[in-house]
Amino acid sequence: MSGLAGTILALALLPHFDLHATTAFILRGFLLALGLAFLGGLYNVIKQQLLQPLGQLRQWADHIGAGELAARIPVPAHGDFQNLAVDINAIGDTLQGLSLDMEAQVRQQTAHIKHKSRSLEILYDVAASINSSRDLDDLLTRFLHTLKEVVHARAATVRLLTNDNRMRLVASVGLSDEVVSREQFMPAQQCLCGHAATGGVILSDENVHKCDRLVGTPFFNQDDVEMIAVPLQYRGRTLGVYNLFVDHANRLDADYDSELLVSIGRHLGMAIEKSSVDEEANRLTIIEERTRIAHELHDSLAQTLASLRFQVRVLDETLHSGDESALWAELERIENSLDEAYTELRGLIDHFRAPIDRRGLMPAIEKVVERFRNESKIQIFLQKEWGGPALPEDMEIQVLRIVQEALCNVRKHSKAHTVRVLLRGQDDGHYRVLVEDDGTGMEPLTTDGAPGEHVGLSIMEERARRLGGKIRFESEPGEGTRIQLTFSAPVKAMKAHVGETPLPMPTVGTSNS
Repeated sequence: MSGLAGTILALALLPHFDLHATTAFILRGFLLALGLAFLGGLYNVIKQQLLQPLGQLRQWADHIGAGELAARIPVPAHGDFQNLAVDINAIGDTLQGLSLDMEAQVRQQTAHIKHKSRSLEILYDVAASINSSRDLDDLLTRFLHTLKEVVHARAATVRLLTNDNRMRLVASVGLSDEVVSREQFMPAQQCLCGHAATGGVILSDENVHKCDRLVGTPFFNQDDVEMIAVPLQYRGRTLGVYNLFVDHANRLDADYDSELLVSIGRHLGMAIEKSSVDEEANRLTIIEERTRIAHELHDSLAQTLASLRFQVRVLDETLHSGDESALWAELERIENSLDEAYTELRGLIDHFRAPIDRRGLMPAIEKVVERFRNESKIQIFLQKEWGGPALPEDMEIQVLRIVQEALCNVRKHSKAHTVRVLLRGQDDGHYRVLVEDDGTGMEPLTTDGAPGEHVGLSIMEERARRLGGKIRFESEPGEGTRIQLTFSAPVKAMKAHVGETPLPMPTVGTSNS
């Protein structure tokens, strides 16, 4: 650069020197050639030190932009661009490493998502098989068939823990009948399944040789079968295990599939527990229904038969007295009672309950009172103050049966002369039913005793509980008996009653003798 400046300076000062023309021309040409040489050298320097590195940088950027992350810049032996080229190549190495790592992560996440999708499909199939089951046996059979297919297992079983700490085989798919018959009960301490159940963890064995020895017969002809025992858990409680017998070629991925197997075990554990609860609920429902039928028999047909027995005794006395007109009257009463018993029996068969009068509770009560008056010859007064919201039919039946049972007890035991029945319903939804007599009373007044004693009192108390109310028995020897029922209308009936337009009501309280 300094040589070029000197040459330019000499050319500028040359006219000031007194030189021969030829000499000046030669000198000027030499200096001009020297300047051009310097310019050529300067160009080469700029090209090598600036233009070529910039071009290489441009090419590297194009390759990187095209996705060729392995592209690198040649590193000069010296110069200012040497360190820059090293740094740029380091950036390229970093980009290539990040890209490779990202691709690996994408492949890993893709595989993970694919596995999760498969797991969800398996869980969906298992849940669908469980939800479509009708009972526990059908549930377990569907579950095992579905699970065996989705995991490509050779066989599958379900074993439940018993109270005596044994593993009971409750369902199996893919095992021979001989193995199933010998596997019905196994001590929990001696088998892998028992250890998995008591420990609450998944256990596996590469072969089933231990099971073969324990049962006394081979499970499979081949040895390349792995057994997996998975706990069946519900709310932290282990119910048993389910087993999978899988060929080594179809082994499950321990890292991924353990979570899936546990989830399946929880689904099945919940289904088994729900099935047990449903079975218990069905059993209690049957017991309750039988109790209700027994109560209806007691409060309807049994009372009618008791009345018939009483009428037969009266008929016997009438026969001995020789009063023919009274005899025909008693026969007519017996015939009417038989017709009524037949009607009640048909009602029980059709509806599992004695029918109530279609016109409502009051006509049904009036019919019971009239029947009591005809059969017992006891003076009875009915006082009706029955307002308030309309009651559901099942509540009306309970009220009717309590009144009916109370009057039956009066007729059979009280030796009363007068009975009063009070029915009072208020607009606020509070109801009161009173049956009192002037008879001998009850002694002792208790609902305990030997089987068959005081059944009517127990039934009345249970009916009061169904009404959500209370029943109270008051009695003193020689002072009569007072039975009082109190209850309230249900919330739905109260809301409907409040929404109605109030209308003036006629006085319905009457006294009948």
